Amino acid sequence: MIPHPVDLSVKPEVTAFFDEQTNTVSYVVKDPNSTSCAIIDSVMDIDYAAGRISYGSADKIIAFVTKNGLHVEWLIETHAHADHLSAAPYIQGKVGGKLGIGENIKIVQEVFGKIFNEGTEFQRDGSQFDRLFKDGDTYEIGGMSAFAMLTPGHTPACMTHVIGNTAFVGDTLFMPDGGTARADFPGGDARVLYRSIKRVLELPPEMRLFMCHDYGPGGRDIKWETTVAEERTNNIHVRDGVSEDEFVRMREERDRTLALPKLIIPSIQVNIRGGNLPEPDETGKRHLKVPINEL
Repeated sequence: MIPHPVDLSVKPEVTAFFDEQTNTVSYVVKDPNSTSCAIIDSVMDIDYAAGRISYGSADKIIAFVTKNGLHVEWLIETHAHADHLSAAPYIQGKVGGKLGIGENIKIVQEVFGKIFNEGTEFQRDGSQFDRLFKDGDTYEIGGMSAFAMLTPGHTPACMTHVIGNTAFVGDTLFMPDGGTARADFPGGDARVLYRSIKRVLELPPEMRLFMCHDYGPGGRDIKWETTVAEERTNNIHVRDGVSEDEFVRMREERDRTLALPKLIIPSIQVNIRGGNLPEPDETGKRHLKVPINEL
C-alpha cells in the first residue's frame, strides 16, 4: 500500500551525474518553482589500492548547485551503500542541507558494527544523520512535498523517495533489462525484496523511476530512468506474472554466483557513519579495517 496520494502534476527537474568507477547515478532534484533542491546518493571517490580519498564527483555536483544558484535542503541516502562511499558530509560542508536516511540504518549499524568490531565508541543509533525517515514520513523540497516509502530486502534500511511524478528507488530495482538488486548481504532477504518491489510497482504506471545504478547490460548505453509501466511489462526478474516463489528461487540462485562489490569494505565502514571517515587514532591517522572471513 502506498502511504500517501501521489500528485503527478508535480514535476521535479532531475539532473543526473553518473560515476563510471562505481556505476552509480547521483541526482540533483529541483523544485521547478523555486531554487530549492535535494541531492540523492552522492559519491566520494576512493583509490582503494592507494588508500586515497578525493572529491571530484562531489565537486561536479557542488559546481552545478553553485552555478545555478540552488539551495540544498536535503542530502538523501536511499540506503547504506555497499559499492560506493557517500560524499554527503563533504557536500553538506560546502552547500548545506540536512542528511536523511531510513531509520533502519540502526539495524545496519548494529550488524556491521559487530562485523567491523567498531567498539562502544561507535554510535548505533543513527545519530550520524539529521533525519531518520520512517515509512510514510513526508518532507519538503521548496514547494514540493516528498515522502519516504520503506522498501527493504536489499538492505533493511532501503527506502524509495517519491517526489511528485518521480521516485528514486535506490538499489531496489534496476532498469528492466537489469532486473533487481541482490539480497544476500547481511540483513538482506529475497522474499522481502520481492514484496518491496511490488509495493513500488503499485505507484501509477506513468511514474518516473530513477535508478541508483546501471551497468549497461549487453553493452547498451548507460540508462537510469524508466517508468512503473515499463518495469511491470519488461523487468526480467519481476515483471507482472512472476510469482514470489519464482523470484525468490531465481534471486537466491543468482546471488550465490555473485562476487562481493569491490568497495564493500570501505563503503560500509564509511556509510554507516553517514559518509564520515573513521575517527583518527592517537597519531592523527585514519584507518579502515579488513575483517577476515566475515563477509
